[in-house]
Amino acid sequence: MDAPLYLRPRVEPPLDALLTDRNFLHSLVDALGSPLNVLLPGAVAENAARFRAVYDRHHLTGRVYFAHKANRSSALLRRLAAEDPAVVGVDVASVEELRHALGCGFTGNRIMATGPKDAAFLWLAARVGATVNLDSPGELERLSGLVRAHGLGRVAVLVRLSGFEYASGRGGAGTRLLSRRSRFGTPVRDTEALLSALERNAETLEFVGAAYHLDTIGLEEKVWALEQCVLFMDACRARGLSPRALDIGGGFGVGYVAEAEEWDRWTTALTEAVLGVRPPLTWRGHGYGLRNEGGTVRGAAALYPAHRPTAGPGYLDELLSLPAPVLGRPPATLLLEHLHDLHIEPGRSLVDQCGLSLARVLDVRPADTGSGQYLVHLAVNAGDMSLEEHGVLVDPVLLPRGGTTAADDGEPVGVYLTGNLCLEGDLITRRLVYLPRLPAAGDLLAFVNTAGYAMDFHAHRAQRQPVARTVAVERRGESWNWCPDEDYWPITPVGEQPDEV
Repeated sequence: MDAPLYLRPRVEPPLDALLTDRNFLHSLVDALGSPLNVLLPGAVAENAARFRAVYDRHHLTGRVYFAHKANRSSALLRRLAAEDPAVVGVDVASVEELRHALGCGFTGNRIMATGPKDAAFLWLAARVGATVNLDSPGELERLSGLVRAHGLGRVAVLVRLSGFEYASGRGGAGTRLLSRRSRFGTPVRDTEALLSALERNAETLEFVGAAYHLDTIGLEEKVWALEQCVLFMDACRARGLSPRALDIGGGFGVGYVAEAEEWDRWTTALTEAVLGVRPPLTWRGHGYGLRNEGGTVRGAAALYPAHRPTAGPGYLDELLSLPAPVLGRPPATLLLEHLHDLHIEPGRSLVDQCGLSLARVLDVRPADTGSGQYLVHLAVNAGDMSLEEHGVLVDPVLLPRGGTTAADDGEPVGVYLTGNLCLEGDLITRRLVYLPRLPAAGDLLAFVNTAGYAMDFHAHRAQRQPVARTVAVERRGESWNWCPDEDYWPITPVGEQPDEV
């Protein structure tokens, strides 16, 4: 038998301590049902402080805006609202996210409105004094029209750019390319109409800076975009405009898998399985985007790079330190020289290690006669726990039920994790997952680090199955306290009610 192909999760404090309290986690699921999301609000504040430390190291000012779409939690948002208003804000991408942010304690001047915007979203953002990140001249004109029509105050706006030209080699050498296409932002080559619109609408809109959003982990591509935004703002100053901030979006990443060797071994084995030189690793030969064409692997693996040695604040530090290709100085230096604020919009990376999702084992049975593999049916579906929907592959942690049974008290076994919907495609994992022993009905599987997009981004009530409830937990002395997500307030210890006024 081949050695188990583990993809064991990276787990750091305080999430590691929570995972070891098996009885507490089982008691939560007993009381609230499966699936269940568990959040650590204190951890999101620590992550914000780590990002801020990078700012301090480079002597930069600006805000860390949490990309609200990563998680619907009230507890996380309220915890961030309690942080320094000059340091932490929230990025909202819908009118309901905006209303939620206001209800959780954010004032309008700490809110960045992004994403597709209808009239209601634009009006409310303008009404409460949010900064609006504009994607096109048309959106700019609609916002200005609403301000005039309703007698609103002048609105602070950023203009988001796209279509940056960059070179494939270091130092500006190599083939000239365009950054990958984006739905968001105005192409750099088309900014004349944007600038003209800003000048025409100066009475209603205050132009405060530029922005970009690039769906890539490539550092060099982002440095090119950052530098071109700085040059764009120089051109704006020459026209009498006064930009003072640059918003570089998110995409700083998370490391999900603890060991690089396990990630490399699994991805190599996937290629071998697609070629047919080893047994399949996936349900019905799913290739995650790879295919075998005449003995050659074609396609690209649609997988998130689950082991990342540099991610989150470390990635931002690298981005700010890499020399820019034209001006030759690091982005941090360019921002300082131009007296620009730096804004970022981390989502996944700001809620790194902030939570987990629990699912109870309903049934275990052989997957196929003689294969030695098993189907493990869980009280959860792929909408509730959608790591794979985002291309993230990482093993769950087995939490046996009761007694003194240890998770590793047995032989490693390969299992397919299936959901609670009557659909053949409701697979929690399309790959064969190796657990340290065969689980039993009543055991729990803990999917670690799901707070970024995997908890509730795709949650639904198909077949009237319950959507996962969410709780906030906090360590107090030797035990954990919990409360429903919607009842968490940072001014009150978890598990207690706020003092009545």
